[in-house]
Amino acid sequence: MHKFAVIATFLLSVPAAAAAEPLPRPAAFSMCATCHVTTQGQKSTIGPNLFGVSDRSSGELAGYAYSSAMKSVGLKWTPEKLAAFITAPQMIVPGTKMAFGGLKDPEKVKEVIEYLESLK
Repeated sequence: MHKFAVIATFLLSVPAAAAAEPLPRPAAFSMCATCHVTTQGQKSTIGPNLFGVSDRSSGELAGYAYSSAMKSVGLKWTPEKLAAFITAPQMIVPGTKMAFGGLKDPEKVKEVIEYLESLK
């Protein structure tokens, strides 16, 4: 089984975050926070604001200058796609501006995805 399929299977076995309040930001997100903000309405910084990223289409957040690769890839950010991207950004979207080698620990990926899913 491909490693992204293993991560996706793992994520699908986790119950969705119960909604109203965002989950506490996990320690694993600290690398992401270097470039991404997560507060609704906050201006994007180096990377796009990740509030509401779950189920958003790639390259669609208004006001952020995405790479042409991200604008044209046509991904819908499901938990499975987010997990694959967080694990290997350049493999999932060749030409992305995201200069991050990927988060390889499936448990940490799961924590980050659960957190992002709670930001609605």
